[in-house]
Amino acid sequence: QVQLVESGGGLVQPGGSLSLSCADSGSGDSIYAMGWYRQSPGNKRELVAFVSRAGSSNYRDFVKGRFTISRDGAKNSVSLYMNNLKPEDTAIYYCHAKKGDTWPLVASRGGYWGQGTQVTVSS
Repeated sequence: QVQLVESGGGLVQPGGSLSLSCADSGSGDSIYAMGWYRQSPGNKRELVAFVSRAGSSNYRDFVKGRFTISRDGAKNSVSLYMNNLKPEDTAIYYCHAKKGDTWPLVASRGGYWGQGTQVTVSS
């Protein structure tokens, strides 16, 4: 059974950088598509970026050029390298793994989720 454990997160000033990591601490027999969603108070959990099972990286427009996602092709692990952070990036970031390559803009049930890690961008 997949059990996702996240690390990273914290407080950073606007324009700063932060890296998030996520790894499967359980059984990882299958290769999953993996990515990140984020959720701020009062909003739905929205897609940030993901890597398909074939290794293709996909980004939402609001992070394109600033964030980089990287997945270990042999293991169920993924990282998110965030640069030039903005206050609107403040949210709880959730690692997600699923068998399919269809990633809705708003999170849906199914797959596996990490516990979430807080990212706060503020002066």
